[in-house]
Amino acid sequence: MINILSGINSTSSALDAERIRMDVITQNIANSTLTHDVDGKPYQRRQVVFERMLNQQLGADTSAGGVQVARIIKDPRPPQMIYEPDNPEADARGMVAKPNVNIHEEMADLIAASRSFEANLAVVRNARTMALQTLSIGKR
Repeated sequence: MINILSGINSTSSALDAERIRMDVITQNIANSTLTHDVDGKPYQRRQVVFERMLNQQLGADTSAGGVQVARIIKDPRPPQMIYEPDNPEADARGMVAKPNVNIHEEMADLIAASRSFEANLAVVRNARTMALQTLSIGKR
């Protein structure tokens, strides 16, 4: 038997992964001014790392893989050092360590993740339409 909706599984995993990516990006934007994270240091930008997944464990067709979030890592770039001698958090040189978050980079990533999410939704809509048209063939 042929599964006409086999692409839905991989598309579903991509939708989940992109949703998590958008959540992490919005967290980066929200914390872009946080000079003291849980560890006492400036907030470090987070990044999502994807990995390809195969459904071999379930005996499914291995060509219908998907994507999943492998992990969320901290960006290794150093914090931004801003000269603010009047800031109480300034060091002896008047420098304040700020998060390594670039709002422009985050917005570009958010747009890319949003477009990818929309593209995967279009795949779901098209697969649904094709399935409905296939079912209607027998009614004619």
